Amino acid sequence: MSCSGLVMLLVLWSAAIALAGNTLLPSPWSVAAAIAELAQKGFLVKHVVASLFRVTWGYLMAVVVGVPLGIFLGWRRRAEMALAPLLELLRPISPLAWIPIAILWFGVGDLAAIFIIFLASILPLILTAMNAVGSVTATHWNAGRNFGLSPVDLARKVLAPAILPQLIVGLRLTLGIAWLVVVAAEMIAVNSGLGFLIIDARNAGNRYDLVVAGMVLIGLIGVGLDSAMRRLERLPAASWGYQTPVEAEAA
Repeated sequence: MSCSGLVMLLVLWSAAIALAGNTLLPSPWSVAAAIAELAQKGFLVKHVVASLFRVTWGYLMAVVVGVPLGIFLGWRRRAEMALAPLLELLRPISPLAWIPIAILWFGVGDLAAIFIIFLASILPLILTAMNAVGSVTATHWNAGRNFGLSPVDLARKVLAPAILPQLIVGLRLTLGIAWLVVVAAEMIAVNSGLGFLIIDARNAGNRYDLVVAGMVLIGLIGVGLDSAMRRLERLPAASWGYQTPVEAEAA
């Protein structure tokens, strides 16, 4: 969001509260004061770090498992045909539907939230990797084989660089999903984090300034995470070591 857009939002927000004549929605200045209060009491760092910790572990575990599995399924047609029905069955199920099972297995704590984030992230990553492998043209495969590249060299010098741009897009979108899910999971399965902050503020005296402060923090951190992934997207293919089969053979 540009600075002018942010200023316009704040002006409209303040004007809407003034015209409505009620305090159901806190003003921007009340929200800013609430964020300052959280920082002063040490709660700001506590809740932000807790949410980022869960997202980091759940997301990275999904990357480690989902990307290689998706590449394997995309490369091995028979394996894809065998597992495709299971993936299609699991894909429409909301990750939040797993919360009761996660609590049953792991109790109320970090592991339950990390498990939910893992489930929310792994299926999109598997499908992204499968589609990326499927988009590699037969020309690339045939050219690589004609130059005598072994299967390992094909994977390293042709497949990996070719699918990396699509994987980066999928990683970015999946990170956004993980950040959304952690907030929802923290409202139920843990006692810290930004999601918990929102629910706790509502229950403990209707502190709606803290509720909106939590929402603002979620949005700001989400923008920061997305911006970091966008920078990876904008890197040229050469930065990832992309090679045509001819370049791969010459290397």
